[in-house]
Amino acid sequence: MRRLLIALSAIALAAPLSLAAAPAEAKAAKPADAALERVLADPRRDQDRARDAWRKPAEAIAFFRIKPGMTVVDYMPSGGWWTRVLVPYLGEKGRYIGLNPDVRNASDGMKRGYGNMGEKFPAQAAGWTGVAAERIGAYNSDSLPGNLKGEVDRVLIMREMHNLWRLNMLRPELLAVRDLLKDDGLLGIEQHRARAAASADYTNGSKGYLREKDVIALVEAHGFAFVAKSEIGANRKDPANHKDGVWVLPPNFSGIKDEGEKARLAAIGESDRMTLLFRKRK
Repeated sequence: MRRLLIALSAIALAAPLSLAAAPAEAKAAKPADAALERVLADPRRDQDRARDAWRKPAEAIAFFRIKPGMTVVDYMPSGGWWTRVLVPYLGEKGRYIGLNPDVRNASDGMKRGYGNMGEKFPAQAAGWTGVAAERIGAYNSDSLPGNLKGEVDRVLIMREMHNLWRLNMLRPELLAVRDLLKDDGLLGIEQHRARAAASADYTNGSKGYLREKDVIALVEAHGFAFVAKSEIGANRKDPANHKDGVWVLPPNFSGIKDEGEKARLAAIGESDRMTLLFRKRK
């Protein structure tokens, strides 16, 4: 009997520890607030909303600890999916900044698509959000104003780490991002996730997938400390081994003509993704 009581006592003492570990992930995935819910329901996002189930904007905002009034850099905002969330959510007291890489030595295609950010993007973002263009910051990393250094609360790099890696832009761009952040600033990353045992040839950036441990190691090597990870973007149906890369999955279905194959890929859904948080390391 005494042995039984000791065993039951040990279980009782251990249980709170295991239960205490769970809320950390649950708290990170909790939708941010009613203000964000209104933003997500805005008619300007009608075409974006179909991807909310995969991109989990409310959960991501909460995990990255973004609040109205902050200064947030959206790295390579492209078509503005996150712009249409962040600009109205940050509000009049907040500041949204779109940032593209330094493309001075890049291909002509990169220069056309990502160059002259400050000239093109504010008007685009104003059209997307209804906010005056003057309130939208936009730069290429080689033209960042000196007074922004150390003034940014959060930087988001959403599904672009593979491009920085394959184009040999990772080091200068991460260092530029680090310079922008306040001493307690955070870097949030979402990235297509390769399997842990994926080959080096498959994870060189050309397929869109990177290994989670490689991303963490690369970011840490550039002056950041790993803070936390979330599984809000996980999709275990994705084998992450597509011959033609992540772009064969929805919504792109790149190069897929056969309807049966398209149906198979549609059943998988969007890619399996890592969601990572880092702090600027002193």
